[in-house]
Amino acid sequence: MSRWRDTTCGTLRADDVGRRLTVAGWADTRRDHGGLVFVDLRDHTGKLQLVVNPERAPEAAAAAHHVRNEFVLQAEGEVVRRAPEAVNPNLPTGEVELRVETLRIVSRSEPLPFQLDEEGVDETLRLRYRWLDMRTERMQRNLRLNHTAIAALRRVMDERGFVDVWTPSMTRGTPEGARDFLVPVRLQPGRFFALAQSPQLFKQLCMIGGLDRYYQIATCWRDEDLRADRQFEFRQLDLEMAFVERDDVLDVLEACVAATFEAAGREPPARPFPRLSYAEAMLRYGSDKPDLRFGLEIEDATEVTRGSEFGVFAGAPVVRYLVAPRAFSRTELARLEEIAKEWGAKGLAYLVGDDSGEVRSPIAKFLSERELEALRPEPGTTLLFAAGDEETVARVLGGLRTHLGRELGLVEAGADVFHWVLDFPLFEHSEEYGGWTFMHHPFTAPAAGEEERIATDPPHAIGQHYDLIWNGWELGSGSIRIHSAEVQQAVFRTMGMGEEEQRSKFGFLLEALSMGAPPHGGFALGFDRFIALLAGEPDIRQVIAFPKVSSGSDPLTGAPTPYPDEALRELGIRLAGPEPAKG
Repeated sequence: MSRWRDTTCGTLRADDVGRRLTVAGWADTRRDHGGLVFVDLRDHTGKLQLVVNPERAPEAAAAAHHVRNEFVLQAEGEVVRRAPEAVNPNLPTGEVELRVETLRIVSRSEPLPFQLDEEGVDETLRLRYRWLDMRTERMQRNLRLNHTAIAALRRVMDERGFVDVWTPSMTRGTPEGARDFLVPVRLQPGRFFALAQSPQLFKQLCMIGGLDRYYQIATCWRDEDLRADRQFEFRQLDLEMAFVERDDVLDVLEACVAATFEAAGREPPARPFPRLSYAEAMLRYGSDKPDLRFGLEIEDATEVTRGSEFGVFAGAPVVRYLVAPRAFSRTELARLEEIAKEWGAKGLAYLVGDDSGEVRSPIAKFLSERELEALRPEPGTTLLFAAGDEETVARVLGGLRTHLGRELGLVEAGADVFHWVLDFPLFEHSEEYGGWTFMHHPFTAPAAGEEERIATDPPHAIGQHYDLIWNGWELGSGSIRIHSAEVQQAVFRTMGMGEEEQRSKFGFLLEALSMGAPPHGGFALGFDRFIALLAGEPDIRQVIAFPKVSSGSDPLTGAPTPYPDEALRELGIRLAGPEPAKG
């Protein structure tokens, strides 16, 4: 292989006995038995036991006495079979060892801030010394899974005629639903590029430019609060297709998922993936990304409670409930009420079915016989109610459903349930600005026959938007795009954007749409989130080589850092001082 090694540590087997080889790697552990010295040598393929006998190799033995964890070593010797009692069945190389003749310390290590096999190491410390953390089996596996998945995705793209096109990172800010990262321009003081939140408009222009099939593994930037599934910079499988309908795009994404599972050595999910409309998902599960590994569907009690003597039900536009498979105690119900309040409920009404068949609830006395007959819980169950407007009820019961699925062990272990959510509203009300804003982005096409509603009935206009969900996590979104300048301008007008603002922000897009734009659609798959789920990790930081922490800082490099005044002046930037105290 090279002058440093003939093979790797984790590849040697019983068939290699008798070979003289050179290996190199890190000292994982060293055991000095008074005479013989044993060193477990580790590289990216695994571990190999080195045995150093001072009678056979006195110089190698002298060097071995100085070896400490994470020293880089080079060893030369003969592969020999271990004694039967020394075989390690837990190691792929456990039948053999290298009888060392020459041992060289290539590089020494200072005492480590943590041991690689240490449990519960603070994550900030791991990220501060990420080069050490990357040597662990966990990080080696995760980063190599990244590569395996990307290679599989590229094969699918190549087989289906997609063209890998690189698009700019520095562009003009567009409404994507998050803050932009801004890049000052020294040659044009006071003007800024925005780091692309996605290649959305560029990939549409590729379709208008006749490329027919576009993709890239795109790096995107969004200035959002960091959390388990969010970083400032992230990757997505970005693709776009011309002359397609929704099902064509969904088929490509399902093929990508299946190919990635197969490449990772896992059984791919059955295709085609199940489909839910947005309205159905919200009604049955209270979420536009429901976890379908368990049931616990929302049930409706609106009609049966019309005219109820329980005023909370009687005056509510919507009354719905969950049937939890447990008779909760008062303490448990108090905790569930707190969770419901976190999701916007004012309280949590309930009916508990005791094992004796009795109904336990402070609201039971207000319910008629008809209501109790319709809503009587089975023994050992609890009905949890939410009453109010449609949106609040869905949010509260959806949040409770997710909590109960986890807490009651309802989620099917080891299951992988993918599904699509389709037919989203085109618009939603903007609480921040008033009026209407986009549900997905402003370039999503209305469903067939919905065009007139853009102007006349925005809240009920349905768009050709689709989301891919895996076990309750949104993997990505896509849509069939608007390919008519007139329809695009109608969407902008509904969002309160006048003619001048449209031309200022999107003049290039409107021009392109006016010069022969084909029907087109696409998708953006959140790659880091996908890999985290594929690896069974709790957050995307564990599958990214050099992530940021929740404060937005990089413990490894210390970024972000202040910049000298002269550098800022050259960019035409002056930092504002602290605001003076009032009063």
